[in-house]
Amino acid sequence: MESKANELSERFLNFGSSAILLTKKLGTEQVNRHIGMQFFRCATSVGANYEEARGAESRQDFAHKMQIVLKEARESLYWLQLIEK
Repeated sequence: MESKANELSERFLNFGSSAILLTKKLGTEQVNRHIGMQFFRCATSVGANYEEARGAESRQDFAHKMQIVLKEARESLYWLQLIEK
């Protein structure tokens, strides 16, 4: 079980790293900066919130923190779709 948790942690870390690179490529025009920072914040928080969940104090705490991970991931998807359009 721990190896799957570590694998997921690594995947979230890679996602955050990719988000940083994409944000840098968007440029400095005001609208690009705004969208880029929105995406940057939620995409990098996915992994940070997952790490927080791994240290949860109870199953209920873990479930709550994982809901935050899911919300941040869904928001990241929205911003990616907006960037693509």
